[in-house]
Amino acid sequence: MATFLDWQIAACPKCHHGLELRGDTVVCTNAECHSEFPTTEGVPILVREDNSIFDTQSFLKKEDTFFRSIPKWREWISHRIPDVSLNINADRNAQKLLDLLKSRPGRTRVLVVGGGVVGAGLGDALKDLDIEWVETDVSWGPQTKVICDAHDLPFRDGVFDAVIVQAVLEHVVDPARCVDEIHRVLKDDGVVYADTPFIQQVHGRQYDFTRFTRLGHRRLFRHFEEIDSGISCGPGVALAWSLRYFLLSFFSSQRMRGAVSFASRISFFWLKYFDYYLAKKKQAMDAASAFFFLGRKSPSILSDRELLSDYQGGF
Repeated sequence: MATFLDWQIAACPKCHHGLELRGDTVVCTNAECHSEFPTTEGVPILVREDNSIFDTQSFLKKEDTFFRSIPKWREWISHRIPDVSLNINADRNAQKLLDLLKSRPGRTRVLVVGGGVVGAGLGDALKDLDIEWVETDVSWGPQTKVICDAHDLPFRDGVFDAVIVQAVLEHVVDPARCVDEIHRVLKDDGVVYADTPFIQQVHGRQYDFTRFTRLGHRRLFRHFEEIDSGISCGPGVALAWSLRYFLLSFFSSQRMRGAVSFASRISFFWLKYFDYYLAKKKQAMDAASAFFFLGRKSPSILSDRELLSDYQGGF
């Protein structure tokens, strides 16, 4: 069976030794490990079950994990009404990342963690044939090339020029472990682009665990030199989310919640446009909905004292 993965960069998620594809099964070449992983429809399922909240059988059965199946008519309506979210810097950040990649010699390779669907600002970037895109996820999606858990990335050390992790780190049980894995698979001068929420209500049901202030987000990437950072979704989005979830709190039936969700998107979507103005204000950092970080892998570590001196807010 043909798969979408270059086995030269793949590694066992348990021991980090090489992997071989034997028929429909992926086998670890380490005789002491010799772990086996299935493939289906060309997609390898490289999940370390002893260190993951996910299990292989769920993916083989194509059960819902993070993304929940919804009726086609609801999906059609959802795509035609305004959303309360707006990532005001996504296009700019994607272009900046592309510029960094274009400045590197030869063909570059980018890992997209949580890349089962196209992330904000990445629509055009993913069409660039000079970049090898490796999209992983713990959900089946139109872009998913590898099923894996970010806590144990199934790749060799130092094989990626960049890693993109958008709207993911709030959904993992151990964000620091996942960032350590990102650091491991990056080349010595590799770059990371992360986008993570601060003020957002629970989304993804049981797969939602953590939020980060700007400084909390920066500390997560303390092994990286900052290239750029800032607000991706501002106070307008934070307010729209809060109003929507405030109204949803009154209802338990799925029918009523669906109606309220629809009505709140129509009623509050305009609040997000304030962020084009507010995101330029340092005082808005304290009320922003989400932050981005673009950084380069570094041998030095940002100290906590340096971190504190980088506070940007209103007080």
